[in-house]
Amino acid sequence: MLSNDLFALGAAACWALGSVMSVSPSRHLGAFAFTRWRMLMVAAMLWTALAFTGGWRTFDVSSLGVMALSGVIGIFVGDTALFASMNRLGPRRTGVLFATHAAFSAVLGFWILNERMSAQALAGGVLTLGGVMMAIVWGRRKNETHAWESDLGSVRVGVIMGLLAALCQAVGSLIAKPVMAQGVDPVMASAVRVSFATLAHFVLLWAGFRAARAIQPPNRAVLLQTGLNGFVAMGIGMTLILMALQKGDVGLVAILSSVSPILVLPLLWFQLRRSPAWGAWLGAGLTVLGTALILQR
Repeated sequence: MLSNDLFALGAAACWALGSVMSVSPSRHLGAFAFTRWRMLMVAAMLWTALAFTGGWRTFDVSSLGVMALSGVIGIFVGDTALFASMNRLGPRRTGVLFATHAAFSAVLGFWILNERMSAQALAGGVLTLGGVMMAIVWGRRKNETHAWESDLGSVRVGVIMGLLAALCQAVGSLIAKPVMAQGVDPVMASAVRVSFATLAHFVLLWAGFRAARAIQPPNRAVLLQTGLNGFVAMGIGMTLILMALQKGDVGLVAILSSVSPILVLPLLWFQLRRSPAWGAWLGAGLTVLGTALILQR
């Protein structure tokens, strides 16, 4: 079980780094164009890796529809909504909204997959989620003026998009869980999910959907940042989540991966050149304690 927990925590670290790396290119291109370029690059990376590893041999074609649905909901809708929220609210506040995917996952896992948590794991989960929320809600200094903390567009729309992203992440993981439990190669599963999500994005673009167009044309720097972000957050992070789901419960995997906003704090400290507020440190402490309880269950 510990390996599944570590995979989930590794995914959280990748998502934390990816969220900070995505702010500039996402605001340059817009949520739809950024996500489309990101997915296209990641799909190319994953299929190239599979050509050398042969991981595609473990995939049962009968699972194609399930993984495609997981990709469309969890990545196409979920990731696009996530970056639409981040473009309006910044990475810190979007983090608290996206962290609710752990609660969605725990409820769905209990309701649909009949998953149960021990008392210690439940207590750890409550502490972890409470710490994440505290760190993000009370983690902003009153005199903060950095662009990442500014409102760009409707706050209400940003909140709705953030919660939609969290729900889609939970549903996408729930759909993928039965297939991953069969021992499918996680890189192959990631490639299938990303490929169908990419296809859905191009269908929107070809259909003339106005929001799918780039706000500004991509340049070399933006494409480089987008590709690096995709490699870290999707290529590695998403694959680690699928590895965790092979034997781990959907709810616990989601709770452990939801600590990414805590891991964002030192990255923001480096970017903003000042330490987070006291609430961020208190929340981080609760998260560490909750995570320790889960890992020692």
